[in-house]
Parts: sequence; C-alpha cells; structure tokens
Amino acid sequence: MYSFGLSKGDNMEEHKIVNYIKTVVENMPEGWLNITTHRLDIYNEALAKTEFLEQFENLFTTNNATSDALTALPTAYDYIRLGHPLSCVLEWAIAKLNGLKSENVISFSSKTIPVLAILRSNLLAKKETRIFYSGELPTFFNADKIKKVYGYHFDLQKVNSIEEVESKQTNGSAIFISASDQIGQVQLNDTIDFLLHTYKDLGSNLVVNGASNTDYISLIQHVRRRETIAMTPANCLLALQVLLNQPAIDPAKTTLEINKKSVLQSIKKITGTTITPLVASSGLSIQYAIMMGLIDDALANHPHKAIKFIVPPNCYGGTNDQARRVAACLDNVEIVDLPVDGDNDMVKSIDQVLTKIAHDDAIPYIIAEIPTNPRVEVPNLQDLKNILSLERKTAKGETAIAPVFVLDQTFCPDIQFLAENEILSTVKTISYASGSKFPSGGKCTAGYCVGNNRTNELMEKIDLHLTLCDNEATHLQYELLAEQLPSMNQRIIDAYKNTREFVNFIHETLPEAKINFVSEELAQQGFTPSVFSLDLPTKGNSDEEREAYKRALNLKLINLMITEIPNESKFCVSYGQLKGCYWTIPATSTQGTTKEGDKDYIVRASLSANMDLDKHKQVFLDFVNTI
Repeated sequence: MYSFGLSKGDNMEEHKIVNYIKTVVENMPEGWLNITTHRLDIYNEALAKTEFLEQFENLFTTNNATSDALTALPTAYDYIRLGHPLSCVLEWAIAKLNGLKSENVISFSSKTIPVLAILRSNLLAKKETRIFYSGELPTFFNADKIKKVYGYHFDLQKVNSIEEVESKQTNGSAIFISASDQIGQVQLNDTIDFLLHTYKDLGSNLVVNGASNTDYISLIQHVRRRETIAMTPANCLLALQVLLNQPAIDPAKTTLEINKKSVLQSIKKITGTTITPLVASSGLSIQYAIMMGLIDDALANHPHKAIKFIVPPNCYGGTNDQARRVAACLDNVEIVDLPVDGDNDMVKSIDQVLTKIAHDDAIPYIIAEIPTNPRVEVPNLQDLKNILSLERKTAKGETAIAPVFVLDQTFCPDIQFLAENEILSTVKTISYASGSKFPSGGKCTAGYCVGNNRTNELMEKIDLHLTLCDNEATHLQYELLAEQLPSMNQRIIDAYKNTREFVNFIHETLPEAKINFVSEELAQQGFTPSVFSLDLPTKGNSDEEREAYKRALNLKLINLMITEIPNESKFCVSYGQLKGCYWTIPATSTQGTTKEGDKDYIVRASLSANMDLDKHKQVFLDFVNTI
C-alpha cells in the first residue's frame, strides 16, 4: 500500500530520528490514540502545538521517550479535530527528516481542504493561484464547483513532475499536488509554494515552502480547525508505522461496507427519517457540507438573490466562526444575528428576522441549536413550526422564498424532529449532530446529518459537497459509530438521570446559584440532555469586582473537582462520553471565537451514565462550605 520514503543510506541523524520515533510509538500514552478531547488544565491555546513540540524536541535531544515523559507533555490541542499528539509527532518527523520547520508541515484527513485553504487565503488577499498536479487528480476534485460555489480562482495544469514547474509568480502561489505511496520524503524546489502529498485512505500532508509563505500557516491551520479535521490519530499511527518501515494495516477497512450499512440504519432508526443520512469526519465537516450545499442549491434555483445565514451570535463558536468565514468569501452571502438566549425568545427572533429577509426577497437559511448551548433552553416547538411555516411576502407583494431550518441537535440526538408527522416534518429541515458526543460516546469525532422528506434535492447537494471536500467519515469512525450508536438512546436516558439528581442537589445546597437546565416538563416531552450550566453566586462593590469574583469561583470549583476526583472529573470540552464528568467554561473553550460581549463566563458540566455521583455531590458540598 505505502512505502518507506526515506533514503536507505547511512545517515546518522536520520537513523537517530527514526529510532526515536520508533520508541515513541512503542511507549506512547494510550490516550494519544483513543481520546477525542484533552485536558484544558495543561493547555495553552495561544501555544497550540508549539508548546507540545518544544518539550517534545527537548525529549528528543536527551533521547527520552519513556511513557512517563510522554504522558507529562502539555496538551497539544484541546480537541483532536484540531490536531493531537500523533499528528504533531508525524508532522515533526516529516519536517525533521527533511530539514524543515515542524510548523511548515500540516496533516489533514481530507485531500481537498488543504487546497481550499490556500485558495481561501489568496481570494481574500487578491492573489493568483496556480495548481499543478501529476498523475490523476482525485475524482471528487470538482474544479467547476470550487470556482462557482466557493468563489475561488485558480488555473489548473497537469505536469509529469515537479521539475516542469519552471517559473515563480510574484503575486501568486504555486501548489503542487502529488498522489503518493511514500511517506516521509519531501521534494521541493523554489518554484513551488505548497506541496501536497495525498494518501489513499489516510488523508494528506501539506508542506508550506519558504519563509515568504510563513503567514499562510496559521490561516491554513484555521481552515483545518473549522472546515475539516486533522489526520486522525489512527491514520497518523499508520503513517508513522510506514515511515518506520513497519507493517501497517487498517483493520477497519476490511469491514467498511458492513459498518457503514449498520451506521446508516442506526441513524435512520434513531431519527425516524427515510432519506439516506450523510456521515462526515466531524460535526463541523458536515456543517460545512450543509452550508456549501445550500449555497449551491440557491445559485441553481434562485440566481442573483442574496443568501442570508441566520445564526445565534453566542452559539457554539465553531458554528458561528465557520458561518462568518463562508460569508467573508462570497459577496452574495451575509450573516444575520439571531438572539436566542436569556431575555430573547428564539421563535420571536426568527419571526422578526424572516419578515425582514422576506421583505428584501432574499434566501433565508437558519442555523440553530436545540437545546441552546450553553443555556440549555428549548423554544416552544409548535410556535417554532408555525413561524417557519408562515407564508411571507416580499416588498413587491410576491411570495417570499421559504426558509430552510438547519438544526444542530447535538444535545438531543434522540429526538425525532424530522420523522413523518413529527414537529418539523412539514418544514424544510436538515438536522445534524456531532458524533464525538453521544453517537460515539467520545470515541471519534464523526458527525452526521439527516433530512426530512422535503429535502431530497438539498441532501443530494450536501452529499456532493461532502464528497468534494473529502470529508466523509473514516473507516475507523464508521466502525466506532457502528459499535456505539445502538446503545445511544439508553445512555442518554441514564446520563440524564444522573444529571437531574446532581442539578437537584446543587439547587438544595446552593440555592442562590442560577442553574440552566431543562425543566421537568420538557424532560417529560423527551428532552433529556445531560449537560447544564451553572451561574455561581458572586459578590463585590462593582460589576467588575463581581465578575472577577465569579470567574475565580468558577475555576475554584473546577479545580476542586478534577483534583479530588481525577479518575472521573476532567477539565475538558466534552459531552456524551461513556464515563466520567466533564467541566468547562464556554467563554474560554467552545465559544473561543465568539464576540466577547456574547460569551458566557459560567460553568458548564456534562455528566455520563457511568460515574460516582455520590463522590461528586460530596466534593460539591465541600466547595459550598468554602464560599
């Protein structure tokens, strides 16, 4: 399948690097391979990857690859969708073996998105892009769609080898794409700005060439953060094994079709839908396919009309950021804020926004979470249906374009919103969920989407863009979903019971705290999330003092929990895991790119069905006794 791509000569430095990586792979912590969310208490977001690699380099210098030393390394990224220890090690190894800086090598699960990342940067910088490739481009690289729907500009040229690229542009970039069966070898020349090696079933590695292109690195990393995922830990391990000249076998590949069939059947059963679901490498990967599919459909059916994505400003930061990033690239796409939490009612806000968009004869696409995050609020669903179904008029008195409702139901994936005769069956609705939560129990990042019976054409468009971006779930992701989806609904029920009991205990022991959780009435309707937010009581002589006191109290509670119950309680961005309890502050984690005024500096906790609830109650009581 793949081959060792390094020199076979007597290169002492090369041997040293390869032998060190071999020991690292043998001694690596178990979590490097199977944990989707990592510790926030040893994570500095501003130094993502950098801090990890600096200390990893120190270990290499002293030839220290013990399990204890590797375990003590700081968190590389808080969430493996963005990157993880094994992706950092793979990138470091390739860079080190080829005399490059480690930050100049970026691994992707997708073989298309690295190119789109460069095209995006050049579009915004008004720079030209030439794409050269040898062999055959992946069949899903749809140049026409990339130009028309994504708005990117480029020239595409086939060559026999990298040496045929003779000239360098002064105001532009040259990308060379090579389908490769060798891992570890990098051939560059001065005419190429970016070298992309694509690997069947594994993903790709992008090399940023030269100091003049350094500014691209963070921009490309941000695309990997928002529109796709890093090469998965399992695939990075396979790549490292090939680099080490060891046998590398993808066990999930042999059962892919069986696992995929099982996953699709489970999703249909859980959601009550009949259209074939789509499964992506992450929740944001499927959201990106949804957004681009909707834009494609709008261009085909309503050309020259403005497209409006209606998004809550304080929703999950990835959703918010991705939507605005898409709009930044397309003149006919705009983001409209949708206030949904606190004193704002989602239904009233949607009504007001849709009335204005209808008046302007624009195309409305709504992205919303139910329950909302982090305030865990559910709108009146009958009112929501009525507002979405209402026929509106343009300023000219013509019938306005009906909205498409895009529902993020990550926090309640068991609710059958879209099933025939259910609440959203008659409104054009696409529903999606992050698979790193309950669907996989935290074992992988894969996400999925379904549509009701009014969305056949839309789902076809979404499927096209999921394929174009090479963002479908990996073999192992399908295997993990096949294992975990059948038990998902029961895990949701059991986790909710723990959460309700813990919320009631907090209410009794600290009644002055404000708890955001679903009511008993909503729970009886089927809304049984296992996440709640906690607004702790505060004190002080001014708003600034009270806010500072509360923020310190948030960290005090979290630190006490993870110190006293280290095997279960973690300071982590997570939800729906198979065991334990997870704590975070949305403003500094899931709302990382949200505008400061819309952030929530509160505690968010998520509980599982498998945890020592009595111990957590005792530690919380200890916390209350200290304030």
